[in-house]
Amino acid sequence: MPEPRYPFVHVDVPEELADALSLALFDLGAEGVEVRDAGTLARSAQAGEVTLVAAFSSREGAERAVAALDEELRPRIEELVGDAWRDAWKEHYKPFSLTPRVTVRPPWERCEPTRDDEIVLELEPGRAFGTGLHATTSLVARALDHGSSRLAGARVLDVGTGSGILSLVALSLGAAAAVAVDDDEDVLGVVRENAARNGLEGRLEASATPVGALTERFPVVVANIEARVLIPLAAEISARVAAGGLLLLSGILDGQEADVAAAYAPMRELERTREGEWVCLALTTSP
Repeated sequence: MPEPRYPFVHVDVPEELADALSLALFDLGAEGVEVRDAGTLARSAQAGEVTLVAAFSSREGAERAVAALDEELRPRIEELVGDAWRDAWKEHYKPFSLTPRVTVRPPWERCEPTRDDEIVLELEPGRAFGTGLHATTSLVARALDHGSSRLAGARVLDVGTGSGILSLVALSLGAAAAVAVDDDEDVLGVVRENAARNGLEGRLEASATPVGALTERFPVVVANIEARVLIPLAAEISARVAAGGLLLLSGILDGQEADVAAAYAPMRELERTREGEWVCLALTTSP
């Protein structure tokens, strides 16, 4: 039997065109689109660009997509042969410092704390977003560490939890419990497994409950998604923040932060942090 072949269309585009071209690739038949930039395990081709990697079910479908794209985008087809590629990314995923106190390690790497205050979290992202290496995740994690006094004994809401990494960080820094929600039910098993890996399963609730269906208000809410999702969800997310509470928003590209902040008015901005082209907003409500 011949080994299976998986066709992918690669396109390098300026960051500001990534969303529009991703949608175009889906319209051309892509089954999924991976975005590679300076903060992902597999990096983009050049600074200021992102590489879109679109998966197609057949070589013919990939060829039709390439023919339909502008030649100036230099679309190209790359094929992966066999199934070893599924775990190839693990070669690049090593223990790393996520925040001044939190170190993340994958299950296949050993890493012992080197300081009394160091916390080592074991994380297997699976197919969920959230290795911790992307700037959007690290910005929120560092903000949680910096403001850990708010976490002491608190219940935290994690919207769009992905691998559950931000819930685990909050719990490891003193939160009493985390409610992790994601509209992709397939990642919830990953979240629960990661909680169990760290002995935190009894303090983490993971579900596909829409944020608009929640009724509890939380002293700390985090949402690491994308600006195009954060803006339409502004009323539903901000309604879940307790009076005087903290809301951390990430997944925001440089230049989008004003629109996001306006959508969450009248919440007051406490801080704006940056890493590369990514921005994290810390907002609060009136006490």
